[in-house]
Amino acid sequence: MLGTIAGRLEDVGRFLGFAIRTLTAIPAALVGRFTEIVWQFEQVAVKSLPIVLGAGMSVGLATWFQTHRLLAANGAEAALPSFLAVAVVVELGPLMAGVLVAARMGAGLAAELGSMSLNEEIDAREVLGADPVSSLVAPRAVACTLAVPLLTVLVDASALAGALAAESVAGRLSPQLFWRQSLVFLRLSDVIPATLKTAVFGLLVGVVGCWIGLHSERSAEAVGRAATRGVVYAVLAVFAANVVLVPLIQWATARLSEGAF
Repeated sequence: MLGTIAGRLEDVGRFLGFAIRTLTAIPAALVGRFTEIVWQFEQVAVKSLPIVLGAGMSVGLATWFQTHRLLAANGAEAALPSFLAVAVVVELGPLMAGVLVAARMGAGLAAELGSMSLNEEIDAREVLGADPVSSLVAPRAVACTLAVPLLTVLVDASALAGALAAESVAGRLSPQLFWRQSLVFLRLSDVIPATLKTAVFGLLVGVVGCWIGLHSERSAEAVGRAATRGVVYAVLAVFAANVVLVPLIQWATARLSEGAF
């Protein structure tokens, strides 16, 4: 029991060291590996567009159907756009974008780097003097960090578009009134932190996926297991970060509104 706990703590310590190495390698990667970052950004953002837009639309439609009947029965249908906008933009959209990228890239990065380790490409890079963290991990972490906020905006927009489509077909609010009402309770002090926190989600996805891939065993079966662990741990990292960031953002926003900073 104690040996297992000590081993887990040792793994956590190694991961934190790996994360710090990645963070320190990012500035050099932004300058020296810009082309690689752009290519990785395409893999993360552009190729995630269909699933992100589809998922956002489905969230908007489902949320509208779940809330419309209840609000309409209580004479509060006009509040539906405001409720949807706050729920989607402040929480559902950012979390969904983070989870979608974690599910897709957690597996992809773990499998990619696990395969490179299996084929001894990592060893070859080290023999040639190339640090795997600087050459492989940092560009992928930067790409994920930049991509998730952009995808969050697209999730938000597609979710609100889905809700607007449902309201136009089955509701009583005009599109103009829907959009006007949706902006009533949205504040930049809520929207900007909610969107920017997803950069932390992206960074975690990149670091976790690469960590698992680089430390997988060298066999075909191990690469498959690494891909599975990449999804699980990346999604868990996103949820854990969200639990920590939400109260921190609310506290900081409240302090700013009080003029404490």
